[in-house]
Amino acid sequence: MSKYRIAWMPGDGVGNDVMEACRIVLDGMKLDAEYIPCDIGWDFWCKEGNALPDRTVKALEGTTCGLFGAITSKPQDEAKEELIPELKGKGLVYFSPIVKLRQMFNLHTNMRPCRSYPGNPLNFRGNLITNPGGGEIPIDQIVFRENTEGMYGGVEFFPLPESVYEALSLNPKMKPWKAKGLESVALSTRIVSTKGCTSICSQAFAYAQATGRKRVTLIEKPNVLRETGGLMTRCFREVAKAYPKIWADEANIDAICMWMFKNPQDYSVLVAENMFGDIVSDLCAGLIGGLGFAPSANLGDTYAVFEPTHGSAPKYSGQYKVNPIAMLLTAKMMLDWLKESDKASRLESAVARVIKEGTVRTYDLGGKASTLDVAREVLRLVG
Repeated sequence: MSKYRIAWMPGDGVGNDVMEACRIVLDGMKLDAEYIPCDIGWDFWCKEGNALPDRTVKALEGTTCGLFGAITSKPQDEAKEELIPELKGKGLVYFSPIVKLRQMFNLHTNMRPCRSYPGNPLNFRGNLITNPGGGEIPIDQIVFRENTEGMYGGVEFFPLPESVYEALSLNPKMKPWKAKGLESVALSTRIVSTKGCTSICSQAFAYAQATGRKRVTLIEKPNVLRETGGLMTRCFREVAKAYPKIWADEANIDAICMWMFKNPQDYSVLVAENMFGDIVSDLCAGLIGGLGFAPSANLGDTYAVFEPTHGSAPKYSGQYKVNPIAMLLTAKMMLDWLKESDKASRLESAVARVIKEGTVRTYDLGGKASTLDVAREVLRLVG
């Protein structure tokens, strides 16, 4: 019997391409794992009305962790239009399967590291950042994103039910919406808890301490989102008291997008609620060459799902054109979580060498190599 049982979820579009590349490397490194195929993605929504079938949820319960490729998500109206005729008009509602996975398995922490590897020609606005005296300035940031609450919690309404309006009308600021006609009002909620805010802040500080990082920055907007942002800020400050040697600072979401662009090397650990974490992690990825270099991990207390940050890029599906490095670095995060530290270190070192040597590059880096060419080169260097 294999040591690990890994749920294998390619998903949609180029998720299949990068997962195939990842499998080349994992098999070549002789990871003692059995890979369990699991159905997930847009095709299953269209044909079954469920992008995360019950059989997949059941299969996941018997696995060590999950490895995920990419997902296609569309607005509700478009999603309903793409259902097969037999399923249309049955009241089915599309919900992102990766968001559902995070909530069902309480994968409360999303970690998104962004590191600028030497030799990447696209680090920071298409050019390497250099010191006045020469040499690259390294960017090494990691975003801790709360993964189950906040703006992505999925509590939304359209049209706005009378009962919901009446419950909210205790706040006088709700009254003007009645005049607009509740049938024309859409409502999305941003719900956070002390437990969720404290947990993500605690993990950010604990990680900083364990890895010798000196700064943790909260990304919020408490001057406008006074209650939800205020709660997150209070939790952050309370957690920070236990880490007096770490610089704890705060920035509004809009301001941090400017400061990270101007001085990306100044930031280290960033912590945010769900939507703000999603936004700023894409900015981080842009600083190091794009989403093709951005891995992530969805972590719970006993289970985890690992996925690259990028989307499914349907126009490139099956062309083996896209950069698989984000997927390979995602596998590195999985190996770390599995305590396969030697394999994780060797894999990252090989990826760094491929980037630095620059002889095998996909189209986004100005090269002509395929997705699988990069995987084979990484495997060669791992060996």
